[in-house]
Amino acid sequence: MKYLQDIRAGHSDPKSLEELYQSARREDASDEFKTDLLACHAESPDNVLYTAWYYRLEAAQPGGPTINWKLSVPLGLIAGLVFAILSNSRFELPGHLPFLFLVWAPIGACFIVAFLAGTSKTWKQAWPSIIGLVMVGVYVTLIAALAKREQYQTLMVLHLPLVALIGVALNVLGLRSDAQNRFAFLLKTIEVGVTGGVYVIVGGMFAAITFGMFQALGVRVPIDLQQFLVAGGGGIITVLAVATVYDPRVGPVVQRFEQGLGKLVPTMMRLLLPLTLLVLLVYIFFIPFNFMQPFRNRDILIVYNVMLFAVMGLLIGVTPMHEQDLPQKYHGALRTGILAVASLTVIVSLYALSATVYRTALGGFTLNRVTVIGWNVINIGLLCLLIYRQLERGATAWIQSLQSAFSAGTICYTAWAMFLVLVIPWLF
Repeated sequence: MKYLQDIRAGHSDPKSLEELYQSARREDASDEFKTDLLACHAESPDNVLYTAWYYRLEAAQPGGPTINWKLSVPLGLIAGLVFAILSNSRFELPGHLPFLFLVWAPIGACFIVAFLAGTSKTWKQAWPSIIGLVMVGVYVTLIAALAKREQYQTLMVLHLPLVALIGVALNVLGLRSDAQNRFAFLLKTIEVGVTGGVYVIVGGMFAAITFGMFQALGVRVPIDLQQFLVAGGGGIITVLAVATVYDPRVGPVVQRFEQGLGKLVPTMMRLLLPLTLLVLLVYIFFIPFNFMQPFRNRDILIVYNVMLFAVMGLLIGVTPMHEQDLPQKYHGALRTGILAVASLTVIVSLYALSATVYRTALGGFTLNRVTVIGWNVINIGLLCLLIYRQLERGATAWIQSLQSAFSAGTICYTAWAMFLVLVIPWLF
């Protein structure tokens, strides 16, 4: 965001923008200028000067971004080797939890940050994230292993991936980022996750066929070797999934969202939106007939929490990055669908939260109950904020309103996740 304010100040001054661009080229910061300029263009698409610069900078990069295979493949192989070694049964925590299950996310995030920094030549910005991820991983491991806190172990298996994502986000966005860049990062995160899932499916099919062929010859591949190869493949996928869909040379808001999975993912999620709305309507209809089930059954509350996170991810995925990404005639229908799903989810979530509070009142606070109540309150608050801003600002700025609500969510998620990792083990 080095040039953002200067570009905004020169929104109607071609000479100052040209001088600023030439200054950026002399400092070898053309990509940063492009990122900030295109961010301004996204904010003010009607500005003729920004539009002219948009086409000028896009034309200067024909064919789109290329994948940095020379760096991503070696880093992926090293990550795979680390994952494979840590998958050995000798590395176990109390309760027989494989060590890799606990620390794979911060380790993988360190390799991702290294790939991003190595490609964009921003090592100075990357080191704080890498050091922070290592420190968090060591901190959690010491508490989980030395204090033998098995409940905390399970909690961290679920939450360290979120902390790892926060570490990558801080490296990419810095401490001062705008709502649009944070939202763009969330969209790319979903795309990376789907890409990684595709790699896992393809890799799983290849491994199953390979092991089956050997077994057909009477050759049994040792379980330890299978585990070594599967874990190693996971490490490789962690880096390659990012390398194939994210261009580290430009900021999140300037990434390409209209190609490949970047176009397929929002299309699939928009198809799921009416189905989700139908399921919620039917479910709310059946609540009165089974009202006390969540109050008695802890497992049902787990399902509610998974549902809540899934809906948040769905709403992020269906939201366009730019107005032109979706034909104007569909804007009203998509906005209505988002508002309907968000409103029904609030009703179901308040019902689930009341059951959690009821069980807490009877049995007292526990680590898991505090965690669940915190996430429920945050997600319900974000959905209410989303609905409020949509109703307040109306249809004219509905995309920006959604993005600002999700951007506020990144701050809440970061604060609560860090509280759970660093503070909560000392309270229970």
